[in-house]
Amino acid sequence: MSTDTARRSARTLCACLLLLASNPSPVRAQDPVEGPRVILSSVPFTLSVRGGTELSSLVEIRDASRVLLAAGTVGPGETREFRDVAVASRDALPLRVRIGDEVHEFSSPFAPAWFSILPPLLAIALALIFKEVITALLAGIWLGALAVAGYNPLQATWRLVDEYIVHALGDTGGHTQIIVFSLLLGGMVGLISRNGGTAGVVRAVAPLARNRRRGKLATSLAGLAIFFDDYANTLVVGNTMRPITDRLKVSREKLAYLVDSTAAPVAALVPISTWVGYEVSLIGDGLASAAGGADAAEAAFLAGLSPYAVFIQTIPYLFYPLLALAFVFLTSAMNRDFGAMARAEARAAAGGGLVREGAMPATDTGKGFVQAKEGIQPRWWNAGLPVLSVVLVVLGGLYTTGRAGAGPGASLMDVFGAADPFATLLWGSLAGCIVAAVLSLGQRLLTVHECIDAWAGGVKAMVVAMVILTLAWSLGAVTTDVGTAAYLAQLLGGNLPLVLLPALVFVTSGAMAFATGTSWTTMAILIPLVIPLTVSLAGGTGFADGSLYGILLATTSSVLAGAIWGDHCSPISDTTVLSSTAAACDHVDHVRTQLPYAVLVGLVGLIVGSIGTSLGLPHWIALLGGVAILAFVLRFFGTPVPEVGGEEVVASQP
Repeated sequence: MSTDTARRSARTLCACLLLLASNPSPVRAQDPVEGPRVILSSVPFTLSVRGGTELSSLVEIRDASRVLLAAGTVGPGETREFRDVAVASRDALPLRVRIGDEVHEFSSPFAPAWFSILPPLLAIALALIFKEVITALLAGIWLGALAVAGYNPLQATWRLVDEYIVHALGDTGGHTQIIVFSLLLGGMVGLISRNGGTAGVVRAVAPLARNRRRGKLATSLAGLAIFFDDYANTLVVGNTMRPITDRLKVSREKLAYLVDSTAAPVAALVPISTWVGYEVSLIGDGLASAAGGADAAEAAFLAGLSPYAVFIQTIPYLFYPLLALAFVFLTSAMNRDFGAMARAEARAAAGGGLVREGAMPATDTGKGFVQAKEGIQPRWWNAGLPVLSVVLVVLGGLYTTGRAGAGPGASLMDVFGAADPFATLLWGSLAGCIVAAVLSLGQRLLTVHECIDAWAGGVKAMVVAMVILTLAWSLGAVTTDVGTAAYLAQLLGGNLPLVLLPALVFVTSGAMAFATGTSWTTMAILIPLVIPLTVSLAGGTGFADGSLYGILLATTSSVLAGAIWGDHCSPISDTTVLSSTAAACDHVDHVRTQLPYAVLVGLVGLIVGSIGTSLGLPHWIALLGGVAILAFVLRFFGTPVPEVGGEEVVASQP
């Protein structure tokens, strides 16, 4: 090849690359018409139309063939949402939106509806097949970004980084705070490990947790104690109990399960937590929407309902969270497991390792992790006081921020509902770091330089987990942009038999949380839809006279329970990632061992709880029956895990 030919080829290649890279994502922030990032075939979406500055305008939305899709008016400077706009094929684009005398065109990349579930399914499948989660998450994000970028592969690569990952890290609505909270808590763990506090806790608890059974029960009880927030529960309990369960040779997979399966269920069930205010607000929105479309008698009945009272009455119908907690204690007390969890426990008990050979724990607790300084006398309060300070500061912060937001006459539930959970978590983790450092310096256990090194070592151990968590959030943003939740809601919704509604809502909620990796988004989408749907399907005086009120409670609770169920099953859930982090467990191994347990509990809750109560079974009988079935499965299909060296094994003294 001649020099000139080579130069021309190089210039052509550069021009092609620049052309591929130069097509940035369309930014329509200033456009009077805004809509979804990706339009799915026959899946309804919402167009936001902003009016002019002077007069009200007539709005008409037509497809490329001039077929009218929606119409209405928009006031001057007003933004109106036109819902349930749908197109069946790419040929219908671009849409023509007439606002008064002006005509605007709107178009986004088009995809078949089934494409919306491919990004999360790809990530989940690759993670489970290859047991490596970071590459799997990147593949899922890239596939979704490919559609957003108009099927330009290079553009999809740029969007993966500059839009999804950066935005996930910079989301001040909670993501940034959770990362800083996790890193600060990791730093605190580094300090209390270095100053001998962790070893002191192990020594103090050893007489109580003398064997594996007691160690697992102690971990489960600790999960109930940190009831006010699932993130704080996961990280505090996991990091505090890990040294104890390690000494008892409880597998990291089992610890991750105990932590994960107590965190969200407890926070969702207790009437005072960071979850409840959010759930109550969604129930209030759903009741208001249902009352707006009901007849006079039903509207009066619905208007008289207290959203908080409705939530309290849904608690007996939250079958999955209640049975999940019961199963945690059953597996611990009976010392039995099955499937992949039984193999993990047998491996750990036989001395084959707390994690499997070749595993990649989300937190590095190997040789590079912070170890206690030589010559230090282990004292439990050097760990207990920092952990207690985290709990007290978070509780105090929730109360003070909630009191400021709710006003002086508010109830305790309203106070916690109006609190700022993310800010208080930051305050608590920082307080824990400060208390740990003061204890270390005040007792002359560590120098200032050693404190900083220990803190940095604890932060460093959290880096891999924070990468996984950021990618999980990025995939969640991708599923929003490609309309995964909207497609699942359409696929699993529709006109349903009233008696089957709680069960179908539970499955729908679980599928949505599994695919999107977030229970809160699932609840936000489904609760305002399910409550009006239940009222409309009842059709008549069923709610006015209260005879069908139980169905309303059952369907509402099915959204909450299904969201937690899907969250527990999903490898891309943030709480699942944080549980792997706190337990220092390989993330994929945590998912593989927890998934059969979550599926079993979910199926029992679905059949005995959701379907059984719809057919007239009292909820308390359903709960007792569910616990009995789970105990039966463990007794006859579970494998007893032998104690290490005998029935009573005292954790070795540090």
